Amino acid sequence: MSSTAPDNSLAGAARLVDYWAIVYKRTWKGSAISSFVNPLFYVLAMGVLLGDYIAGDPDQLEGATSYLAFIAPGLLAAQAMQTVFGEVTYPVMGMIKWQRTYFGMTATPLSVREVILGHMGFVMFRVGLTCGVFIVVMAPFGVFATVWGAVLAFPVALLVGLAFATPIFALTAGLKDESAFSLIFRLGMIPLFLFSGAFFPIENLDRWMEVLAKVTPLWHGVDLTRMLTLDTVDAGTALVHVAYLTVLAALGWVWAEKRLTKRMVG
Repeated sequence: MSSTAPDNSLAGAARLVDYWAIVYKRTWKGSAISSFVNPLFYVLAMGVLLGDYIAGDPDQLEGATSYLAFIAPGLLAAQAMQTVFGEVTYPVMGMIKWQRTYFGMTATPLSVREVILGHMGFVMFRVGLTCGVFIVVMAPFGVFATVWGAVLAFPVALLVGLAFATPIFALTAGLKDESAFSLIFRLGMIPLFLFSGAFFPIENLDRWMEVLAKVTPLWHGVDLTRMLTLDTVDAGTALVHVAYLTVLAALGWVWAEKRLTKRMVG
C-alpha cells in the first residue's frame, strides 16, 4: 500500500472519478425513487396533508407559521442523514469484504486516504443530489422565508451528511460482517430521525431526552437548517452548530483512515 503527501490526496482521489461515475451510471435507477420521488411524498404527506390538522402557532413551532414550514427543514436535514446511512454501510462493507474493491484500488499507487476521499466525494455527490432535489421540491410551497435561506440550506445539508458519513464509514470499516447494521439502523438512524426535532420541538420531550437530543448531530443540522429556512438565524447558535458538525466530521475522518488502514493490512 502506497502513501502520498497530504496535498496530493485530492489529485489521487480525482483518479477515482471515472470509477464512481460508472458506478452511478449503472446503479442510479435503484436510487431514483428515494432520490427524486420520496422528497415530494414527504413534503405532501407530512407537511401538507398532516399539516392541515396542526395549528400553525409560531410560539409552538419555533417561529414557523405552519406545520409545513416547521417540518420541511427538518426533513431536509434528515434526508441528508438517511442518504449517508444507505451509502456508507452495506456499500462500504461490500468494497471491503465481498467485492474487495478497496484492495484492488490500493494495489495501485492510490493510498487508503485517497480511496476514502474518493468514496466520500461520491457520498457527498449523492447527498447533494438528493438534498438539492428536496430544496427544489420545497421551494414552491413557500417554506423559505428568503432566497438566501434556500441557498445556504444546501451547504448545511452537505455538512450534515459529512458529519454522519465519516464516523459511520469508520464504524463500518472495522466491522467483520454486516450483522451489526440492523442495530445501527434500528437504534441509530430511526431514533435520530424521530427524536431530533424534525417532527416536533424537542422541548416536548422529557428533560433528559431533550438534553440527549441536543447532543446528536441531526438536531444540530435540523436546528441550523430551520433557522436558515425561517430566517431566524442567531449567529452564535449557528456557529456552535457549524463547529459541532465540522469537528464531528474531522474526528470521523481520522477514525475512518485508521480503521480502514488497519482492516486492509489486518
